[in-house]
Amino acid sequence: MFETGEFRGFEVRLEPPGIAVITFNQPERLNGLAQPIKRDLIEALTQAQMDDRVRVVVFTGSGRAFSAGDDITGRPLPGGRSLVPEIYPGHREPIGTYEGLRVLSQALNTAVRQLDKLTIAAINGIAIQTGLSLALSCDFRIASKEARLGSATLRFGLLPDEGGQYLLVQLMGVGKTMDFLMRKRIVSAEEALALGLVHEVCEPAELMDRAMALARELADGPQVAMRLLKRTIYNAAELSWAQALDDIAAKTAISDHHPDAHEGVAAFRERREPRFNAWLEGREPGWS
Repeated sequence: MFETGEFRGFEVRLEPPGIAVITFNQPERLNGLAQPIKRDLIEALTQAQMDDRVRVVVFTGSGRAFSAGDDITGRPLPGGRSLVPEIYPGHREPIGTYEGLRVLSQALNTAVRQLDKLTIAAINGIAIQTGLSLALSCDFRIASKEARLGSATLRFGLLPDEGGQYLLVQLMGVGKTMDFLMRKRIVSAEEALALGLVHEVCEPAELMDRAMALARELADGPQVAMRLLKRTIYNAAELSWAQALDDIAAKTAISDHHPDAHEGVAAFRERREPRFNAWLEGREPGWS
């Protein structure tokens, strides 16, 4: 069951018609993410995946940051409930760093990417390093005009070790990614839009209204077909033509026989708006 409430480093609420809003709530720390917070976020996403009440997930931040990256201040972690037991990976040895990255830091972005349900990053402010890669892992990104996005890991002699280089190459290509990372660029929301890093830029006061409007649009769509389409779009970026055709054919064998497809065809013939997701809402399909 998808748990809501306040947890350590973030809070969760569920709004109709199935929109899970995850808000990073440590503005005094610029919503920096420590390993235990990431572990709880992975669990929250696992619960969202398995709970039919959740259709879309929205990430946003409080204060002037979406997330300014890993919390490297060494300060005690914030209080609050935890979803899972704590694991503190050691970074004293190279193997500890390797395992911590694979199991926790990289696993968070993997959980976002692999979530069948669509995700939106409402980028309210600074999105750096971990914050940037988390936003780029989402399916949609809407940025406030006050947002600033960058990796800038080289400023500390570090690498974008949570998949940022991969996500940037997918969105911008090799040349622009080389410039972005090697020159330690932190760009405005408008620059991010021009680079293809975000889908939309809006006034700060409009950010959550825009994000929630998009979330409701997505939540009202045919959920089974949309989740299958999300997966095949990401697959298509890495498959050959023949493999991509086979992949979508296999998924079409599911979607074509789902009640949502019958409803879509019936609505077209009857010249009305379709009412998808009867299976989620406990009602009989309109075409039956």
